[in-house]
Amino acid sequence: MMDYIIKDTSIVNEGKILQGDVLIKKGRIEQVLHSGNVKYAVTEIDGSGKHLLPGAIDDQVHFREPGLTHKANIYTESRAAVAGGVTSFMEMPNTSPPVFTQDLLEDKYAIGAQTSLANYSFFMGTSNDNIEEVLKTNKKKNEVCGVKIFMGSSTGNLLVDNPLVLDKIFANTELLIATHCEDEQIIKHNLAELKRIKPVLEPSDHPVIRNEEGCFESSFKAIQYAKKNGSRLHILHISTAKELQLFTNLIPLADKRITAEVCVHHLHFTSDDYASLGNLIKCNPAIKAPHNKAALWEALLDDRLDVIATDHAPHTWAEKNEPYEIAHAGLPLVQHSVLLMLHYVQQGNISIEKVVQKMSHAVADCFQIKERGYIREGYFADLVLADMQQPSTVKKENIYYKCAWSPLEGFTFPATINNTFVNGNMVYGNMQFDESNKGMRLHFNR
Repeated sequence: MMDYIIKDTSIVNEGKILQGDVLIKKGRIEQVLHSGNVKYAVTEIDGSGKHLLPGAIDDQVHFREPGLTHKANIYTESRAAVAGGVTSFMEMPNTSPPVFTQDLLEDKYAIGAQTSLANYSFFMGTSNDNIEEVLKTNKKKNEVCGVKIFMGSSTGNLLVDNPLVLDKIFANTELLIATHCEDEQIIKHNLAELKRIKPVLEPSDHPVIRNEEGCFESSFKAIQYAKKNGSRLHILHISTAKELQLFTNLIPLADKRITAEVCVHHLHFTSDDYASLGNLIKCNPAIKAPHNKAALWEALLDDRLDVIATDHAPHTWAEKNEPYEIAHAGLPLVQHSVLLMLHYVQQGNISIEKVVQKMSHAVADCFQIKERGYIREGYFADLVLADMQQPSTVKKENIYYKCAWSPLEGFTFPATINNTFVNGNMVYGNMQFDESNKGMRLHFNR
């Protein structure tokens, strides 16, 4: 393992920007220096004119392995992640087969250990009939990021709609419970009503079918279960202004029992974009009317929304170009999430310190991740060197997703990711990958 010193860089950490050096030794951050010389051999990285950030931690991705590897796999998508400055991810259980047993959960960890270039964790999946397997995860609360519940429409039998099962999960789970919240009955009603007057549907109908009310009712229900049982609840991909009344900024994140995530696509796109992008931005929950985007930004900045993620969900080009009702929902984003937020730094919407808080610090705090998410001495050296003066454009030839497309194709970011370090290893540098080292399983202080 090589040791490094990143010299003369702008270190963005814990609400401040410090000019100095960061020394990496044996995979960890050895020292954060104002400036200095090292007495032993290290590889020097020139960080002048650049910003050093803690690696982003994405708490919601779908890497499709096992069973759906025609779309993506853990190797390809982790490779895309590190190219975009994401050094750790938490992956969802809706693979094939779904992760409904402890053996299937550990199978995914084995794949991660063999192939992932980023650090990894995997959620345990829930159904109406695997409660005993779910509760076994309590014994692994230091080794598993959480339990995932689809409290709305999903594929196969991942939807959990039995009130007795939901109550038992919320009452007995000792890990964080992450929920996808959309009300199935509201969605079905809206679809039937729309098809009655409009037999052929199109992408712009998606936020009408999966509307604000469906999201709010499901999120409200999840919160009622959590409050009743004292559960640790994390609601994923908040997409509506109405839901924001359910969350608070009056409690420090470390003390919150109910937290919320916002995804980059809900901060970037609106329903106006269906006209040009169509099914490419079809996702669940839907991208909605512009007033929702404005409200999400306000809640992100005032800390009602706690973390930023992607819900990275790749599908093949053919799957996205089917007629609206058949086209698969989800879009690939993990390679471009940090750069997209740096675009909004340049636009004046958010500070770079706040981006780091929401994509690194707060995710580590929310999930109680051990020794990651900050540029602190003794922590693992998960670091990203970004050049805010070097624009980069999304092109087919520089998209690393296995699906090989992006809804952001043609978009120019104001910044470039120069280097990404995972556990002190420079896995990505100047558009080249070093795949000789793999990421590590995340651990949690619970």
